[in-house]
Amino acid sequence: MFEQSTYISRRKKLSESLRKGILLFIGNNESPMNYADNTYPFRQDSTFLYFFGYHHTPGLAAIIDPEENREIVFGDEATIDSIVWTGPKPTLKEQAEAVGVNEVQP
Repeated sequence: MFEQSTYISRRKKLSESLRKGILLFIGNNESPMNYADNTYPFRQDSTFLYFFGYHHTPGLAAIIDPEENREIVFGDEATIDSIVWTGPKPTLKEQAEAVGVNEVQP
């Protein structure tokens, strides 16, 4: 993961180049091999990773609204069932703050 300023700079440059509209970024989900709990190793979508830096969290989406100067990450917090298998991880809000995004929605 790069410094927070790297991701902020990337999103700012993109926003300045487009100026209008809403930019939608869809992250990857886990892909099952032969049943739902047996998944391939997770790999985040490259574009999502480049602009938002979330490399271990599946099932996310984000928008950049250049006109309103807003960046929002959408996703669900880990459940107790997933924490049992993965161990504790930073919350989505903590991950967002690490890359300079101030708003997180479910």
